[in-house]
Amino acid sequence: MPKKSFSELINSPGMPVLVDFYADWCGPCKTMAPILEQVAAQHQGKLKIIKIDVDRNPAAAQQFRVQGIPTLILFHKGQPVWRQSGVVAAPQLAQAVQPFLG
Repeated sequence: MPKKSFSELINSPGMPVLVDFYADWCGPCKTMAPILEQVAAQHQGKLKIIKIDVDRNPAAAQQFRVQGIPTLILFHKGQPVWRQSGVVAAPQLAQAVQPFLG
């Protein structure tokens, strides 16, 4: 299967896409990982979560002006609709994605 481009990933039909810009060496990113898993489990089939390693994909991070990590950006119909840098608590993250769920 061919590798999808970043724009193809964020234009997921029918569901919002939450992008986690992270790095393996980032402590707060490691804190964020189980929170993302929890939110993904709560919204399975309604929310797509993808992780972008900023060290391996600097162009994507640069395109969205990611200054610090972790940075979460929620895309709805291919457009960024919510953004947060740093660790986000699960209830706050769930509240942010709720209006965009199908």
